[in-house]
Amino acid sequence: MAELLMKNIKAIACDRLAVQSMDHMNNGAGCHHPARVLNGCEGKSDWDTGLNDSGDTWKEKVAAFFDHMAPGWDVRLVTNDAKINLILDSAGVKEHTVVLDVACGTGVLFPFFLERNAAHVIGVDISPQMALIAAQKHLDPRIEVICGDIETIPVRRLCDCCVIYNAFPHFEDPQRLIARLLQWLKPEGRLTIAHSMSLEALRRHHAGHARHISREMLSADEMAEMLAPWFTVDTKISDDEKYIVSGGRSTR
Repeated sequence: MAELLMKNIKAIACDRLAVQSMDHMNNGAGCHHPARVLNGCEGKSDWDTGLNDSGDTWKEKVAAFFDHMAPGWDVRLVTNDAKINLILDSAGVKEHTVVLDVACGTGVLFPFFLERNAAHVIGVDISPQMALIAAQKHLDPRIEVICGDIETIPVRRLCDCCVIYNAFPHFEDPQRLIARLLQWLKPEGRLTIAHSMSLEALRRHHAGHARHISREMLSADEMAEMLAPWFTVDTKISDDEKYIVSGGRSTR
């Protein structure tokens, strides 16, 4: 299955060279790859247009960094079910919901979405290697994995919930990101920005080897203020163990 998926996934290098096979993807790691849907259960990929090729240096660095981290990501990963379930409670993830998982990585949240009987999950990640692992691991037909830039890929369907988990500091322009995510959400949709560590620990963490692709995380109050023009924030938690800011689209 993995071999079949690898053969069917292709990437375009940053310097506009010809399309290369996945065997050579590492030569173009960090490039703006065309968004593609990875249907892991069939081992096929469908192409979407939408990624620009303007050479956004920040996004290239983010993709390259997480491509490098991807092979050992799940080995190093530590999850806390109680924290994740609290985050998903705040996010409104429940039976029959359609969920957008922004910067989904290797799909750490996918099993939790499925346990809640989500109707459909769209996971998007700019790192080809992260998206590939996510697609290979999770073959449930409710899971759709897209490798691409969430700020530019076409909206595939409107979602009930959008979750950004352990990823927000890696977006260069938070307001630009939020403006784009509004287009993915239903009128009553919810946006949740969450981390499984404290704000202080998060800032220390991103001041290390990931500092070149990380913005300082906003406090919960600052985040709520930034979201206020578009969302009614009803959950704001920032303690020694977690960070959650969540709200529904504003009707005003």
